[in-house]
Order: sequence, then structure tokens, then C-alpha cells
Amino acid sequence: MKLARLALAPILLLALAAPALAEKLPLSEISAYLNGLKSAEAEFTQINADGSRSTGHLYLQRPGKMRFEYDHNEALVLASAGTVAIFDPKSNQMAEQYPLKRTPLNLILAPRIDLGQARMVVGHEEEEGDTAVVAQDPEHPEYGTIRLIFSANPLRLARWVITDESGARTAVILSGLKPGVTIGNSKFSIMQETQRRKQ
Repeated sequence: MKLARLALAPILLLALAAPALAEKLPLSEISAYLNGLKSAEAEFTQINADGSRSTGHLYLQRPGKMRFEYDHNEALVLASAGTVAIFDPKSNQMAEQYPLKRTPLNLILAPRIDLGQARMVVGHEEEEGDTAVVAQDPEHPEYGTIRLIFSANPLRLARWVITDESGARTAVILSGLKPGVTIGNSKFSIMQETQRRKQ
């Protein structure tokens, strides 16, 4: 399983049917929506660069926190405190860790999202009734891009595709997205997860 390219990778929500001649949503409206999305949970399907698929449950708490629990095993990806930790039961090490800022997922976990920022958005178009936005870190475009797909009426994040610095793509599709949920802080603690797995 290409866990490192997860959601970090990083498709949410299946797009809803939309009217034919739909117009793309303004970046200001999308930014406001993302800034208002303080917490959420959903089921997800991940499509890896090699075509393999995984499913699981996602928890999001902005700013800076996301958790991907994979079905059928103990695989887990945690983003918290500026770090991404990948817990892979097949690995000999407890968890692989690297800075969140080096992944495009950091763009939607930032304390304040402004898609109108210079050189952040490199693509913005209507796509079969949805709106697609391709964003990158304007200071470090080499970190890759995240392609966010939003449905309208109501506006919601439908899915994303992350292209990492090597060009590999990982897609995440969410279903049953529930915003405004209460999530315990322990869900996002890399230290607590590490201690739990040592027991």
C-alpha cells in the first residue's frame, strides 16, 4: 500500500449530478467554505499511483490535523503538529515521519486558506458541473500539487488528487462527509498512537 502518498495525498466526496452549463465556483467562495470547515469525518476510498485501492475512515480538524484509518489492517496516516506520521504494520519501524509542509495537503490544513494568494492556484475550471482547483505552495512548487474537486448546491469538497514531487498521483474520494463533528484530541496524537502500538 502506498501509504506515504495517501491522502497526502492530499479526492473527497463523489460528485453529485449537476446542471449542464454550470459555472465554476469563485475562489473566494471556496476559500470561505474551507475556512469554515473546522472539523469533519467521512468514509474514503484511496486510489494509489499503481492503481490499487484502499478504503477507510477519515477525520479532519483544522488547522493542521487529519487522520486516515485504513480498513482491514492497522495502517494509519496521521497529520498533526506540523508532522505526518505513517504507521504501516508491514514496516520494521514504528512510524515514518516527515514535515506536513512538504506535502500539498498542508494547503487545506493551514490556519487560514486564501486561494486568491499569488501563484497558489495554477488551475481553476468547471468540470462536469463541479469546480476543480489545482493548488500548490507558491514558495515551494516542487512539493507537488493538490487538485480539489468541489460540488455545488450545497458547496462541499468532493475529492482530491495529490501529485507529489516525483509525479506520482494519489486520489482520495470521500462519501458521507459530516462537517462540524466533535473529535477527541487523542485521535490526532502521534505520541499516543506510538505508545499504544508499543504495548
